[in-house]
Amino acid sequence: MQYNWSRHVRLIISGIIGATLIGLYLGSPIYGFTFAVTVYLWWTLKQTGRLYKWLGNPNASEQAPQSVGLWGDIFDHLHRLHQTHLSTQDRLRAQINRVQESTNAMRDGVVMTNNRGSMEWWNGSAEYLLGFRRTTDQGQLIHNLIRTPAFKSYFDSRDYREPLEINSPAKPHIHLQIQISLFGDDDRLIVAKDVTRLYQLEQMRRDFVGNVSHEMRTPLTVISGYLETMVDNAEDLPPKWRRAINTMSAQSSRMEALITDLILLSKIETGEQTVHDSLTDVEELLEQICRDAQALSGDKQHQLSVQVSDRRLLRGDESQLRSAFSNLIFNAVKYTPPKGQITVSWFSDRDGAHLSVKDTGIGIDPIHIPRLTERFYRADPSRHKDTGGTGLGLAIVKHVLLNHDGALNIRSSIGSGSEFICHFPRERLVERVPEKTDSDA
Repeated sequence: MQYNWSRHVRLIISGIIGATLIGLYLGSPIYGFTFAVTVYLWWTLKQTGRLYKWLGNPNASEQAPQSVGLWGDIFDHLHRLHQTHLSTQDRLRAQINRVQESTNAMRDGVVMTNNRGSMEWWNGSAEYLLGFRRTTDQGQLIHNLIRTPAFKSYFDSRDYREPLEINSPAKPHIHLQIQISLFGDDDRLIVAKDVTRLYQLEQMRRDFVGNVSHEMRTPLTVISGYLETMVDNAEDLPPKWRRAINTMSAQSSRMEALITDLILLSKIETGEQTVHDSLTDVEELLEQICRDAQALSGDKQHQLSVQVSDRRLLRGDESQLRSAFSNLIFNAVKYTPPKGQITVSWFSDRDGAHLSVKDTGIGIDPIHIPRLTERFYRADPSRHKDTGGTGLGLAIVKHVLLNHDGALNIRSSIGSGSEFICHFPRERLVERVPEKTDSDA
């Protein structure tokens, strides 16, 4: 209830006037006035002291000091505010404890840091996965505890669209996936997930594909050699065997192409085939590939054109670039109807250099585009029976571009053809060195 301030003022004035009148009756009104003011000041100072003592330790007693008038109303209001504050504090503490308990129950490590990387809080899983110690690591810079250059670069980059994979600093046999999110005043929420099992399965898959491909190559080479000999001498065979021999020869060639692509992809993925950066003449490379593509076209008579507007050299591994470019151009030949148009363009802009392979083929449903670079993925399985594709071409293209800091963009729709664009950063473009002439010598 709100206190009536005007009533309080009237009571004070009435008291002072009454004391003054009593003093006047006794022959000294000034003494009566002074006595009344002194008593009021003494009482006010006493209540102020009680308030000061209570505010210094409000939990010493359940109830606020008792008083009357204005001071009683002040004590009551402060007591209610204090009780409300305690109730709110208890509720917030309970919510924080609940959040911390639920976070501690997570199998993923969770770490909170400020914008500089000073560690503020982490859960129990972070202690196990990252080796943090609650007694000594509070306030430490996370860079000093996770001493991996890749992590510091990732933390400082502020580009957290893709997670980072590293080995645990405390348990090197554990493979972690790190994801950082920004919140508050550029603070960081770091989530560390144990992906050791997935990493091992992926490594086993790569090893299996690589080993099996190598083991199959030798017997298949022997079979293909004998089949090739039989095809060369098909005139000496009975007619009923010629078709079977030709079919087996074609299928063995397809198997050889598949194994070759598998081995190449395995080497690129595992890093066994290192990137030998050299200066590649893209114009000359594209002309060579397009001549082979024209021969592949044969009776289909595709209209193949090459447009090169930037003649700078590209820094990269020429053999890998040849594999990527030829896969895109040969695919355009395979999936474009006879006499269709195929345009190969090499150009640059402020974002870097780009290779565009555009055709007037049957196109691809956009629903398949996100998965086209997966190995063996078929947008239309029936088409590969005629083209003999291995299903690994675009997977090779994707990994080659990753090795060259590039990216692949696919634009297509059914009935409107397709366009595959390879993007390379500007830093990989190198100016040609002018050739010396006799006059320069």
